[in-house]
This record gives sequence, C-alpha cells and structure tokens, in this order.
Amino acid sequence: MAKANVVLCMNAADKQTSYANNSLLQGLVEESDVDSFNMPYYTPCQEEILEIVEKEGSFDIDKLEIFQVDWDPEDDFSDTNFVFNKYKSGQNVAKCIRAVTESLLASHFGKNIIEDLFSRYAENVADHLSVEKTKFVNVVISLIRK
Repeated sequence: MAKANVVLCMNAADKQTSYANNSLLQGLVEESDVDSFNMPYYTPCQEEILEIVEKEGSFDIDKLEIFQVDWDPEDDFSDTNFVFNKYKSGQNVAKCIRAVTESLLASHFGKNIIEDLFSRYAENVADHLSVEKTKFVNVVISLIRK
C-alpha cells in the first residue's frame, strides 16, 4: 500500500528560497498579497479516507485504490530510479501544476509574475529530480449511496 504524503511545499517563511519573498524584494508583488495567500494541500492516507467515509455514514466503499505515478507524465521509464532529462521533466511537471494553479495565482498576484514563477518552478523541479525521482500519490474511490 502506498502511503500518501505532501510532495511539494512552498514555504514562504523560508526567506532564501521563497519565490514569493524574492518577488516581494524585487517589487513584483505586494507584501499584503504574500501575507494573505494560502493554498493548503493535504493528501490523506487510506486509513483517514476510510474513517471519514465511515463516520459520515451516507456511503459504502465499493472500491478504493491508491497508486503512484511519476511527477513527469511523459516519463516512460517507470522501472528506473532516475530521470533521463531532468530539464524536460521539470518543464513537464511545471506545465501540469500550471494548468491547475495558474488562474488562482494570477488572480491573487497578477498575471505579470506567471511566466517567471513557472520558469523558476521548472528549474526547482529539475534540480529536485536530479537527486530523486518523485511520484504523485493518487487516490481513486468508488462509493455507493446507502
């Protein structure tokens, strides 16, 4: 069974590596925007999901599967522990995350930071993937109403 966990955390309190803090120092974003932005991400483990469904009481679990997929959706080498082209993989991951978060980030911080943000993010992911091939944990659940 794959254990779920948070795979990426942007820590605005880390003044040296925080994109938000660097952008603030460069005058690209307002301090109040950085302070007011919060996008929590939490992936529950299987036991937590089972407990919540049972406690809520409206559904029976038909099927629950947890599986892992590579960060890079184009990585065809699932049996290896390294990334062949970390820069391409970094860009692929950044594109996937951008598809989900761009509108939220642009509406809060403005569109002018988006290109630079995801360019830096792709570089950070590439650096990470040069050290460790990371996977997303996906949870698929089928419920039946009681």
